[in-house]
Amino acid sequence: MNIPKYKLKEFIISNSIAWILGVIWLIPFVGVLMASIRPYREIVGGWWHFSPFTITLKNFVGAFNHPMFPIGEGLRNSLIIAIPSTITPLLVAALAAYAFARYSFPVKHYLFAFIVFLMALPQQMTIVPLYFLLRNFHLLNKFQGLILVHSAWGLAWIIFFMRNYFSMLPTDVEEAARIDGASDFKIFYKIVLPMALPGLISAAILQFTWVWSDFFLALVFLQNPEKYVATQRLPLLRGQYFVDWGILTAASIMVMLVPLLVYTLFQKYYISGMIGWSTEK
Repeated sequence: MNIPKYKLKEFIISNSIAWILGVIWLIPFVGVLMASIRPYREIVGGWWHFSPFTITLKNFVGAFNHPMFPIGEGLRNSLIIAIPSTITPLLVAALAAYAFARYSFPVKHYLFAFIVFLMALPQQMTIVPLYFLLRNFHLLNKFQGLILVHSAWGLAWIIFFMRNYFSMLPTDVEEAARIDGASDFKIFYKIVLPMALPGLISAAILQFTWVWSDFFLALVFLQNPEKYVATQRLPLLRGQYFVDWGILTAASIMVMLVPLLVYTLFQKYYISGMIGWSTEK
C-alpha cells in the first residue's frame, strides 16, 4: 500500500509533535516518581542525578503511617466520602435525566436551562450559605454533610450528561416493552439502564475523580484533623522546618493512583460514554 508523500510527512510531523508533548508532560511525573522511590540524600541535589541510585519503599511506608497525618487514614476518609458522593447523585440524576429525555411536562425546557445554568455556578458563591446550612443541621465537620454537598453539586452536570446520552438511545425497544405491558420504571431499570451502562460509568468516573480531588470543600467543612481527607493531608506532610520530599512525593503518588486505577479499569466504558457530552438529539 503506497502512502502519498504529503500524507506521510503530515503523519510523521503530527506524531513527532505528539511524542514531544507527551514527554514534556511526563517529565514532572518522572521527577515525582524518582523522588518517591529514592532516599532523601540522593535527591537533595536534584532527582536527575543517578549516582548513586537506590530504590526503596520506605517513603511510601513513612507516608502511609505518618505519625501526625498518615496518608493511609486520608485515603480511607476520601473513599468514605467519594463512593457515596458518586453513587447517590448518579442514581438520582439518571432518573431525572431520563424524564428530560423521554417525557414532556410543563416548563421542561426552562427547568433544563436552569440546570445548565447551575453548572456555571462557582463553588465560592455558595460556600457561605452552605456553611451555615450544615451548621444549622448539625452536619458541619461530618462526612455526611460533605457527602450531601458533593452529591448536590454533581446533580446538575450528571443530569445534563445523562440526558444527552439517553437521547441517543433508540426508543424501539422501550416502545415494544410498553406495548407488552411493562411499566415506565421497569422499562427504565430493565432496559434503559443496561443500554446506558457506558454513559453511567463515564459519569461515575468523572464524579468520583472530582470528589476525590476536592480540596476546597473539604477544607471548609471538615475541621477535625482525624477526618481530613487525602488532599487535606498532603500539604501538611511538608512540615514546618523541614520538607521531606520523599515522603511528600510518595503520598502524592498514592493519592493520584486511586483515580488512575479507576480510569484504567473502566477505560473502555469511559471513552464510549464520553460521546454523551457532545451529542444532542
